[in-house]
Amino acid sequence: MSRPLPHPRRPRRTPLRAALTALALIVVGLTAPTIAPSTAAPAAPPAATPDLGERVIVFDPSMPTAEIRQQADAIWQQQVDAEMSEERWSLLFLPGTYGTPAEPLQIKVGYYTEVAGLGADPSDVVINGKVEVYNRCLTDGPRQPYCVALNNFWRSLSNLTIDVNGTGQDGCRASANFWATSQAASLRRVDVRGGNLSLMDYCTEGPQFASGGYLADSRAGTVINGSQQQWLTRNSEVANWSNGVWNQVFAGTIGAPSEANFPTEPYTTLDRTPLSREKPYLHLGADGDWQVRVPDVRTSSRGTSWAGGTTAGEDLPLSSFHVASPDQSAKEIAKALARGKNLLLTPGVYDVDRSLVIRRDDTVVLGLGHATLTAVGGATPVVVRPETTGVVVAGVTIDAGTRLSPNLMHVQGRPGRSGDRRPAAAAPTTTLNDVYFRVGGPHIGKADVSLRIDADDVLIDHAWVWRADHGIEDFTAGAVGDTDRWNTNIGRVGVVVDGDRVRATGLFVEHYQEFNTIWNGEQGEVVLYQNELPYDPPSQADWTRPDGTLGWAGYKVADDVRRHQLYGGGVYVFNRNDPSITTESGFEVPERSGVRLHHVLTVNLEAGSIEHVVNDTGARVDSDAPGIPSYVVDYPAP
Repeated sequence: MSRPLPHPRRPRRTPLRAALTALALIVVGLTAPTIAPSTAAPAAPPAATPDLGERVIVFDPSMPTAEIRQQADAIWQQQVDAEMSEERWSLLFLPGTYGTPAEPLQIKVGYYTEVAGLGADPSDVVINGKVEVYNRCLTDGPRQPYCVALNNFWRSLSNLTIDVNGTGQDGCRASANFWATSQAASLRRVDVRGGNLSLMDYCTEGPQFASGGYLADSRAGTVINGSQQQWLTRNSEVANWSNGVWNQVFAGTIGAPSEANFPTEPYTTLDRTPLSREKPYLHLGADGDWQVRVPDVRTSSRGTSWAGGTTAGEDLPLSSFHVASPDQSAKEIAKALARGKNLLLTPGVYDVDRSLVIRRDDTVVLGLGHATLTAVGGATPVVVRPETTGVVVAGVTIDAGTRLSPNLMHVQGRPGRSGDRRPAAAAPTTTLNDVYFRVGGPHIGKADVSLRIDADDVLIDHAWVWRADHGIEDFTAGAVGDTDRWNTNIGRVGVVVDGDRVRATGLFVEHYQEFNTIWNGEQGEVVLYQNELPYDPPSQADWTRPDGTLGWAGYKVADDVRRHQLYGGGVYVFNRNDPSITTESGFEVPERSGVRLHHVLTVNLEAGSIEHVVNDTGARVDSDAPGIPSYVVDYPAP
């Protein structure tokens, strides 16, 4: 496999054209859906559409296919290169069938765009056609052509069925729905029929690299992994899985490949997912009312939550939510939480100058269209108070602001380092689904720690914690180079876990200036960890600890932790400022039998080196063999 190239920097994008605002909120002919939900009773006509803001578009199956395609394409045209923009979009589909084999509905998905069905089950919304992401061809790439998916971030697809048959596309594209993405681009509750699901775009001119990603609670036939460097598939069903690069992890997935030939075949496979809770989703109830389904917790689970019927869980009426908009102040939103309301964040960028504090058990905070909370004045945008339980935060991006924040999200607790053998709680105290953190990128960002977890029994289900390695061209008065970014884009640590029995399924943490993840709590468990060390230390002196150790590990388990497990982890290095920089080890853990790492690797991406994979075990990776991993199958060795 050709080695990957670094993420190129992109210029600031211009705002959406004023003409696009005419698309604002479009609801056409709220007729009864043509496909009934899978519940026994037929669906009632939908109630009046709530005001979800001018960046939510609700499509109805009676709307002509050409009109839907035209509106979706207008948004895609604006968002396809809008990596650092402030536009956010949610495209929602009422229950029914869209497109036909003769006139398929083909949609492309750009930055900060959510596409989701509004049925209770994925089968309630059927798209005859495709919902796709292709490679992005960059004019400022290191060579031309330069078409990759390395920067295809911040988009999502969920809760619908895609029937690929009869798409009418050319020979190369006809057989698959393409989802060529990298981090922060989840696929959830998707059923792909009549064709393949390809996680790379092999039809666009190369090099076609991708660095994702996440698939959960979904079903597909053949999945073409292709050039994806790492990927987590959780609680899904696949007929066949094709190819793997460095780190492909499966948990509770029917049809997953065997891990028996690791690392020749780079698969890590858990037969069951120890603990899961699917992301809440907006849908129409049987009476036509708008609701948010909050799925139940599952333990030792395998396959989708909807294979035997509608996903088990609780339906919350939309009236129980404060529907927030970006023009509302943080004070107003915080007051709604204090009054006991759940929170629905409509698409947009929110300035948060005080913490949004979650104090009530079972509170749900759900973002639409990649709603983004930006810290102002050094605030910590989201705080979950101690002893709170059953909280869910989902679909939210949290950005650092220009003044240093102590944390971007703080799940508070009273970590006692219990060290006992208490079992995990029956349900997570807090669940994070598709929660992303960003330090820098569209503007200067400063945060000491992005995600701090003090509470016990927290579940992280897909998080990208990113100190930006690229961003807009003009942070200050002149162009920002990597040396400037090291001094202005401040992110010391990505994730600090002090609570016990914290679990993560899909944890991506990148480019922080010291340890990327520090795990102090007992009985932690991680299924897939992906890390890139910072690209931009100016020199080895800047990347050396006070005690003289060369660099900080990408994953650090505290010396006094007695029990911890990691399944499938990778730490990558690309020291583009100074290729002579060395890091001692990718993973640093205490030497004891209760701390176990299964299937971990380090890899060089063209510059810099890592001496060992774990502690002093595992071969060095450097620019003599870029893209060739060094693997450790089990640590400590059995």
